Amino acid sequence: MVSEVRAAGGVVMRGRGRDTDVLVVHRPRYDDWSLPKGKLHIGESFAAAAVREVIEETGVVCRLGRELGTVRYRDRNGRPKVVRYWLMHPTDERPFRANDEVDEAPWLPVRDAMAVLTYSHDQDLVRRARRS
Repeated sequence: MVSEVRAAGGVVMRGRGRDTDVLVVHRPRYDDWSLPKGKLHIGESFAAAAVREVIEETGVVCRLGRELGTVRYRDRNGRPKVVRYWLMHPTDERPFRANDEVDEAPWLPVRDAMAVLTYSHDQDLVRRARRS
């Protein structure tokens, strides 16, 4: 039996109203634009993994807001994957440095983020976050 891949991530937002920006990431390995996320370490909670992954991928330290939902799909290897997402707000921003997983991490206005995000489930999560 194939075990489920567990991951967590964040919809990181700053600003208010029309001035709200969303943090998105470009992953060159997949040539996609998505929300920051990643797999849980052994014994790690989903919430802790979400905060850690956002820091690792973007350099942005965040506080957790409300949980936005769970996305389920099959990964590129055909394994079932579950990803839980939280609304997050930045508390400290370190300069972005490209890494093995992410080569760009721009803050984009919501409309631009919606246009660039590769996956519809990421767009749905941003919509949910906006209603918060």
